[in-house]
Amino acid sequence: MYRLDAVQGDGLDVASLPYSLKVLLENLLRTEDGANITADDIRAVASWDAQADPSKEIQYTPARVIMQDFTGVPCVVDLATMREAMADLGGDAAKINPLAPTELVIDHSVIADVFGTPEAFERNVEIEYERNRERYQFLRWGQSAFDDFLVVPPGTGIVHQVNIEHLARTVFTREVDGETIAYPDTCVGTDSHTTMVNGLGVVGWGVGGIEAEAAMLGQPVSMLIPRVVGFKLSGELPEGATATDLVLTITEMLREHGVVGKFVEFYGSGVAAVPLANRATIGNMSPEYGSTIAVFPIDDETTKYLRLTGRSDEQIALVEAYAKEQGLWHDPDHEPRYSEYLELDLSTVVPSIAGPKRPQDRISLSDGKQSFRGALRNYVDHEAEPNIGAYDEALQESFPASDSPAAHEGAHGQTPAVDYLSCAAKDNGRASNPQLVTLADGTKFEVDHGAVTIAAITSCTNTSNPSVMIGAALLAKNAVEKGLNRKPWVKTSLAPGSKVVMDYYERAGLTPYLDKLGFNLVGYGCTTCIGNSGPLIPEVSKAVNDGDLAVASVLSGNRNFEGRINPDVKMNYLASPPLVVAYALAGSMDLDLFNDPLGQDTDGNDVYMKDIWPSASEIEDVVAHAIGSEMFTDGYADVFAGDERWTSLPTPEGNTFDWAGDSTYVRKAPYFDGIAREPDAVTDVSGARVLLKLGDSVTTDHISPAGAIKKDSPAGRYLTEHGVEQRSFNSYGSRRGNHEVMIRGTFANIRLRNQLAPGTEGGFTRQLNGDGEVTTVYDAAQSYAEDGIPLVVLSGKEYGSGSSRDWAAKGTALLGVRVVIAESYERIHRSNLIGMGVLPLQYPEGQTAESLGLTGEETFDFSGVTALNDGIPETVHVTATPASGDPIEFDAVVRIDTPGEAGYYRNGGIMQYVLRNLLAS
Repeated sequence: MYRLDAVQGDGLDVASLPYSLKVLLENLLRTEDGANITADDIRAVASWDAQADPSKEIQYTPARVIMQDFTGVPCVVDLATMREAMADLGGDAAKINPLAPTELVIDHSVIADVFGTPEAFERNVEIEYERNRERYQFLRWGQSAFDDFLVVPPGTGIVHQVNIEHLARTVFTREVDGETIAYPDTCVGTDSHTTMVNGLGVVGWGVGGIEAEAAMLGQPVSMLIPRVVGFKLSGELPEGATATDLVLTITEMLREHGVVGKFVEFYGSGVAAVPLANRATIGNMSPEYGSTIAVFPIDDETTKYLRLTGRSDEQIALVEAYAKEQGLWHDPDHEPRYSEYLELDLSTVVPSIAGPKRPQDRISLSDGKQSFRGALRNYVDHEAEPNIGAYDEALQESFPASDSPAAHEGAHGQTPAVDYLSCAAKDNGRASNPQLVTLADGTKFEVDHGAVTIAAITSCTNTSNPSVMIGAALLAKNAVEKGLNRKPWVKTSLAPGSKVVMDYYERAGLTPYLDKLGFNLVGYGCTTCIGNSGPLIPEVSKAVNDGDLAVASVLSGNRNFEGRINPDVKMNYLASPPLVVAYALAGSMDLDLFNDPLGQDTDGNDVYMKDIWPSASEIEDVVAHAIGSEMFTDGYADVFAGDERWTSLPTPEGNTFDWAGDSTYVRKAPYFDGIAREPDAVTDVSGARVLLKLGDSVTTDHISPAGAIKKDSPAGRYLTEHGVEQRSFNSYGSRRGNHEVMIRGTFANIRLRNQLAPGTEGGFTRQLNGDGEVTTVYDAAQSYAEDGIPLVVLSGKEYGSGSSRDWAAKGTALLGVRVVIAESYERIHRSNLIGMGVLPLQYPEGQTAESLGLTGEETFDFSGVTALNDGIPETVHVTATPASGDPIEFDAVVRIDTPGEAGYYRNGGIMQYVLRNLLAS
């Protein structure tokens, strides 16, 4: 081991460093080579100034890489293509091989097509294999062609749950020159929610697929020594509050505080009161509040969980001994030095949901109905928008001028709900717009705005947590025994993160109750949370579209961005698994779950949520009796083998992949076409036109291709032209190995609003090198490319927030975008843009496109970019010339933050940089 207490000297205070920086310090100690990692780097971490702004770059080498299949397939495509490029340049193709252990879990491909029947799981898996046969054969080839690359087959679990339950070591060991070296388990992953493993004391975070490929090939991750936020926990969760409520509260607090690009670390007496599963839930949602990690230190709870999940006695003993020896074991009485401090008393957490379109927008459940009604105004048909004056008048009637709403607060602190639906209906009949539905079995009902059309227990965030999963099942049991059922318009689904969940449901005898409410097992994968919800009930879908209804989904996930969950669903709410079941029973967001009945029992009596909500002691009792370590050891005993479907797939052989010319799933990547041994010099950008002008909080969900492929979209037309029927289109995520599909789906999200094409939603823009007509983003980009015109994207604050999607950057680059100018960026997307050779710039402090007078119709010239040939300039000069009038000039801040990033940009991207380095070695 590389001892941290050996780092001594003037100004070096290792003992008081935050846990996470001790892990980084050990990493540098172990990988010091005098060139990339030096003694000065080690001293910089050991003498860390908690109050200084990040400025010192270090090279961090993760112990391993973890991937899911959506992002993993293009990674393997790129590696396979890189092997051919290496050979074409006269190098050794075998050098293109993972040098860090890499594990890929296939979890993003299953779609909840079939639901509400005992056959749902088997049918969905069959459909999954039918859709993804080519991709799965390619991954099987990769598993045999590359060393130190393992694949967890479909139908096993969600990558992050498999990671904490089986793959994570907490303390890693590796043989080096005949010695066994022990060191902290660290990782990077191709999914932003890699941070779930932070709950287990593992420092790991999400990176783009292109960064992950570099890490696989032995390249360190370039990073600045971060600021670290200490988050002190005290107290315990009160009765009725769940881990989901806790994480939504923390998300709201940290997003408000501002932690983008920072490490968050939990400490204090309350840490011991947070079960490991709750820690994992909190770590999981780190991307939602913007931090790089959200880590818990190692303690007794860590080793208790390792024992529960079947880790060996030897491994558990190693974790404890190593952590204590290195000062990584949590001491609740010790307060490390932090850059910033927050504190939460767990006893103040209340039941919550978040929505209707951002995970940080927490709503106290007691305010749920009122909040929904207020938000609804943003979702009704704007061309026939109800007269908001009617709503405001109703408010005035409820609260006379002499009164304040606070004086009329109800038992749960919310103001009396004004019936906005009714007020607007009286005004012009649009906000209340009930649609009659008749199902195939003759069932008739009406659906209206706010109807819950999807209720999904899904996502790594919560399905890894036994307390909320058992809570959901007990609530289902109590509901069934009262005679309640889900509303007939609700599509219900259960997609656990691992098979262990179904094992403990079976042992507890709870599965039949979930089945009775339609929460049958649909698959072991991410499903609804990543847009794989499958279609709504067909008759409900028709009614929603006929009436242009603003209906809702409720899911136990981490993401609820616009257009993500289902194309028919405009409003999306995050909730705990028990609340997902409750909303399935209620069938509407226009309901106060505390005071309105969920339905009637067999005697016709109203049943309220309090009548069926299980107590904490009930949940704990079931957890204690239903879960055993043998479930984990048995479930993961042969985790890489797969079932008969997997093993019977014909597997291609050879060191290089035999690309099928007619494949619409896997195609040779274009990134190395025409590559030379040495990069060309960086040049200025001239004569650029704006492809899109966007507002604030444009997420990677808005940019990256995701969800269903529409027949009349550029991607749909491409597939049709290549002989693919619409029923076989599959999702964008499943076709990430085909750049032709993905380019056509970039910036095509149905909720994207491009200010350059006002009045449109989706992937549309104006063709500024023609007559200014509105066309698709893809078709416009093709026209610009034919004319040799580089492209620019203008955006507002928090550009690229959300998942670490490499295709948000790859698609941007392949469309011909050379420069992005934004007010601010989320960390991962900014890094990924550089990794694809796109220059991220930032408006001068306090300036925006609007304040500068930019319309997006100008022609842009960027001078001073050439300074990147020798270093990193602080700014480049931008000249935006309108068709008439004076040019607009300003100095934009260059957001290439480290010398390593500058190296990537000079090479045209990180993959080209790695290939040239390997070739030179």
